[in-house]
Amino acid sequence: MHTSSHANFDPAELAKFSDLAHRWWDPESEFRPLHQINPLRLAWIDELAGLQGKQVLDVGCGGGILSDAMARSGAQVLGIDLATKSLKVAQLHALEAQTPRVSYREVSVEALAAEQPASFDVITCMEMLEHVPDPASIVRACSQLVKPGGWVFFSTLNRNPKSFLFAIVGAEYVLNMLPRGTHEYAKFIRPSELASACRSADLEWLHTRGMEYNPLTRRYWLSADTSVNYLVATKKAA
Repeated sequence: MHTSSHANFDPAELAKFSDLAHRWWDPESEFRPLHQINPLRLAWIDELAGLQGKQVLDVGCGGGILSDAMARSGAQVLGIDLATKSLKVAQLHALEAQTPRVSYREVSVEALAAEQPASFDVITCMEMLEHVPDPASIVRACSQLVKPGGWVFFSTLNRNPKSFLFAIVGAEYVLNMLPRGTHEYAKFIRPSELASACRSADLEWLHTRGMEYNPLTRRYWLSADTSVNYLVATKKAA
């Protein structure tokens, strides 16, 4: 049951990911890019925030790929999403893989912020902001949920001609790395726009990394180039 009175989600987006839910944990499926970038994201988050023993919230957790990995790195993890089928896949995987210290809930981040403010040491919100009608609302809720001095990590897609070419034309139509229609260019978010939302939400913008991909070697790496995919580390004032 969706518990937020102000529904900050797109039913078409939820349906899209729900239809693919059974393929989340197949590393050769449409979710292969997530499996490939997960170790890079995990290492960066862990290096900055130190996951061991931390209370962590994964917003828009989908099938639980990052949630599961953070729990295995020693964190106590709650993954939240509004796509029921994806959450069931995440829960089933946690049971089958006997992943410790991870749980999942179908609840909006705004509703959880009203219920459990300042409860988490680390919050991750990866590849989600570009799929919701009001990204700034998500940023505000994350800020409300994190403890003073805690970390909030975001990743999303920059909005410019290069990102259109790489993330939509290249990834969805030429290389078939993602299902067609996965992304909508108008919803991409420039770093300046995300930085403004973070400032308004009392989150200090500290570090950015870009995510690059070589289609020939099929390898990803983190770099200083934030022109397409980018990750941001922010901190709540203590």
